[in-house]
Amino acid sequence: MARPRILVVGAGFAGVECVQRLERRLSPGEADIALVTPTSYQLYLPLLPQVASGVLTPQSVAVSLRRSKKYRTRIIPGGAIGVDTKAKICVIRKITGEIVNEPYDRIVLSPGSITRTFDIPGLVDNARGMKTLAEAAYIRDHVIAQLDLADASEDEDERISRLQFVVVGGGYAGTETAACLQRLTSHALKHYPRLDPKLIKWHLIDIAPKLMPELGDELGLSALEILRRRGIEVSLGVSIAEAGPDSVTFTDGRVLPCRTLIWTAGVVASPLITTLDAETVRGRLVVDPEMTVPGLDGVFALGDAGAVPDLAKGGDAICPPTAQHSMRQGKKMAGNIIASLRGRPLQPYVHKDLGLVVDLGGRDAVSKPLGIELRGLPAQAVARGYHWSALRTNVAKTRVFTNWTLNALAGDDFVRTGFQAERRTSLRDSEYADVYLTPEQVREHTASITARG
Repeated sequence: MARPRILVVGAGFAGVECVQRLERRLSPGEADIALVTPTSYQLYLPLLPQVASGVLTPQSVAVSLRRSKKYRTRIIPGGAIGVDTKAKICVIRKITGEIVNEPYDRIVLSPGSITRTFDIPGLVDNARGMKTLAEAAYIRDHVIAQLDLADASEDEDERISRLQFVVVGGGYAGTETAACLQRLTSHALKHYPRLDPKLIKWHLIDIAPKLMPELGDELGLSALEILRRRGIEVSLGVSIAEAGPDSVTFTDGRVLPCRTLIWTAGVVASPLITTLDAETVRGRLVVDPEMTVPGLDGVFALGDAGAVPDLAKGGDAICPPTAQHSMRQGKKMAGNIIASLRGRPLQPYVHKDLGLVVDLGGRDAVSKPLGIELRGLPAQAVARGYHWSALRTNVAKTRVFTNWTLNALAGDDFVRTGFQAERRTSLRDSEYADVYLTPEQVREHTASITARG
């Protein structure tokens, strides 16, 4: 008999944890495992702001999936663009552009998310995101380029526009990005004697009334005080009305000359989810506590893709799409896949959140491990300790620890790699939301292939 085919879509926290455990617990002859991913590495997203600020090198947070000699999972280099749940076929666009059909017996949907945008004039053309390694590296180049260009310019208006930076999104990604990059530009000033320090201004804005409300009022206020003490202008209850190439208009009417707009105002599940024609909640697939999709045989969803009931809070709420939940869901998912193969009952996912950590760069941090509020160096130790321990390989841990040590001892550098000099990039270039099929196109595609076969 043919071995069962397990297809895991996405190499994020959930997908990689699932694959790793499947490999450890399944015998080689028990099932075939395949992983669909456009990149052969797992990206540690929470540390991207430190890549953008130059504290960490890009390869430090990109953990290779091909390093292990024992790795027997077949990697399919591409992205899933549709799923026919009746035919049990996943349609994949390979990185070569070729479209192929991958049959499965069980499919694990963990394709991650894309940046959430709104119908704001100029946003997708002029804003930059912070979800990929390329975006983080590009933003670093771009910010340093603004310092160089402002230093070279004799036009005062141009200098002002190049030295104003706007970050939209008062969550963890936006707050850490603004904090880390502001620290980079403030340290750079001594190397740019022609620049007036008063002209460099960072703005952090969010439509919500509070900064990182998940931290609670006291820690949220502590983070706000740290940012404002550094000179970052934080505007709450405000968003973007229009984004131009050299100016940004706020919803409160302010028009800011600006060449740098970083958009981190939330994420939505991958458009792959809409190709299943299944019930969703907040854009994520409705799943039961065992992470199976009701009514769809052999379909599992988790992480950003699955609205997993949070049983630790009674089951009425759904688990937030955090790295912490995704990693633990991936492990539980592997156990349930194995249980389904061996005819055993599936187990529900239950996990109590261990806390939150926010690294603001330097000695500034706020953390809430196990409900204990920490600030300053103790909070930073917890934040970095958590991130370090969550890295998947010893090689990655060594690289990150070495980078942290070098940065602490030698400080920042201000070298550009040349990405920014090629051409402007934007959210439109980084998000590929238009490559997915509709449910009808998926069925037509798989039907035509079946007819030819």
